[in-house]
Amino acid sequence: MSAKSVAVKLLSRREHSAFEIRDKLQKRDFEEEEIAQAICELEQGGWLSDERYTEAYIRMRQQKGFGPLRIAIELNERGVDERIIDTYLQDVEDSWQQILEQQYLKKYKNRPVEDYSDKAKRIRFLQYRGFHLDAIYQLVDKTII
Repeated sequence: MSAKSVAVKLLSRREHSAFEIRDKLQKRDFEEEEIAQAICELEQGGWLSDERYTEAYIRMRQQKGFGPLRIAIELNERGVDERIIDTYLQDVEDSWQQILEQQYLKKYKNRPVEDYSDKAKRIRFLQYRGFHLDAIYQLVDKTII
């Protein structure tokens, strides 16, 4: 089986970044030259696109309630160029506040903040989810005692 056919098989299941395809092909002991050629052909043929992968990944992680900071880190770890990440995160910038509020209400309902420890716990939870600290403070301060 050639590197290209293995890559097509991988891409038929779900989108992958070029970095992920390269990594998976290297683990299967294909030659670097064959891997590079396969990736180039797949990109030219429209099978492999970091832009399409980024768009799908952001949409999927948004649906799971994650914020822009966490998504950007995850995409960076998957080898996506930072310019592509920034472009696609800006395209959905309007929805972050709504997702933040949904996650907060899902976790804490309408319970008021009890004390400083409870407030810190809520802030940590939302930071872990990948939201900006200033937006978190605005939301948590609205629900304070």
